[in-house]
Amino acid sequence: MIKIAGVSEFAGIGNEIRVETDAGPVLGEILSVGESLATAQLYTAEENLRIGDKAYIESTGEVNVGDHWLGQIVDYRGIVAEPSQTKKTSGRPRPLKAPPIAAHLRRGLGARFSTGLMVTDTLLPLCRGQRVGLFAGSGVGKSTLLGRLASGVEADRVVIGLIGERSREVNAFVNETLSPDVRDKCVVVASTASDPAGAKKRAAYCALAAAEHFRDQGHSVLLLFDSLTRFAEAHREIALVAGEAPALNAFPPSTVRVISELVERAGPGQHGTGDITAIFSVLVAGSDMEEPVADMVRGILDGHIVLSRDIAERGRYPAIDVLRSVSRALPNAASEDENEMLKTYRRLVAAYDEVLPMLRADLYQPGKDAQTDRAIRLYADLDGFASAHNPGNVAQGFEALDAILEERNKAADVPEEPLKEIAQE
Repeated sequence: MIKIAGVSEFAGIGNEIRVETDAGPVLGEILSVGESLATAQLYTAEENLRIGDKAYIESTGEVNVGDHWLGQIVDYRGIVAEPSQTKKTSGRPRPLKAPPIAAHLRRGLGARFSTGLMVTDTLLPLCRGQRVGLFAGSGVGKSTLLGRLASGVEADRVVIGLIGERSREVNAFVNETLSPDVRDKCVVVASTASDPAGAKKRAAYCALAAAEHFRDQGHSVLLLFDSLTRFAEAHREIALVAGEAPALNAFPPSTVRVISELVERAGPGQHGTGDITAIFSVLVAGSDMEEPVADMVRGILDGHIVLSRDIAERGRYPAIDVLRSVSRALPNAASEDENEMLKTYRRLVAAYDEVLPMLRADLYQPGKDAQTDRAIRLYADLDGFASAHNPGNVAQGFEALDAILEERNKAADVPEEPLKEIAQE
């Protein structure tokens, strides 16, 4: 935190500052303005800062976005880590905090994406311009799923925002999780866990600015944002230092507004432009979907995908809990027959989950309920379907699901012994 004299009549809350030091410029953000002093938070801890250094006020923060970012890791200042000699090094200035497109100017959701996964091609469809939350605890395969979606979704540009991530994970995500054919059309904006809160927030805005730049060029953009929780925590730190009153879990009341402003910048574009299809990850401690950030986010997104630790611990990846997940693109994104298949899938999985304690205790008697018997027969195939790779397109995904339901539905009654074996397993 620093105090700046002589700029109060020019500075506004949220304006960026640049302080010139002997070691080079230092960036920061105005938090409050008084009669004679403005208070700012620096994006970096700078031991070379001295009383008397000159501070410059920028009305709005900007970054120069361009094709020279493709295939590169960019920091919160918009600086490419390893500039390519084969690409131009200048871009087009974009404001970091641009307002979202007006509601009446937006198009509706577009066609379904083919994602390369059966579960997101059918049960939880992802449409162009949709904004989805990925809710997960630590260590349940969130980063791997994001990498598979980056490689599987047929987008013109992929923007990945890694906010507050471990530095080792940033390098591993780029070089190991992302497939080589995706890197050339991908931009990674990263701020590590050691960066100050202001740098993390700025990196988040930088990722959205990059996505908006490519959208306005007419591209279909996939934005993978990891994570909204760390963004909210960074805002909490800044807001509390600025004097805002804490509320639930010390998150200030402005957290909902700040998250909404960020999320609303994604989505369908205007006519004549592209769109931003966004997946925002949310860290849920102990798989608690009612914690403050998770509760805030569910109401402002077009669906949520929940990763379950219980499913991950039994070795099924992606560990998507279909019953707790929902895509608000449905039912419009599917035909009447497809929606009926999806309802059948959910009914059968729900019936199996309900009877599972009885199966484990060997208390269930086959023949008492036809739907439950069918759920037991089908469960292995249905569970495997949720983790299967889809080498084709969306239509082939539904064909595979239909084959499971129809083949088993027409099968003869299964004798009691196989059901007992399933119960013992």
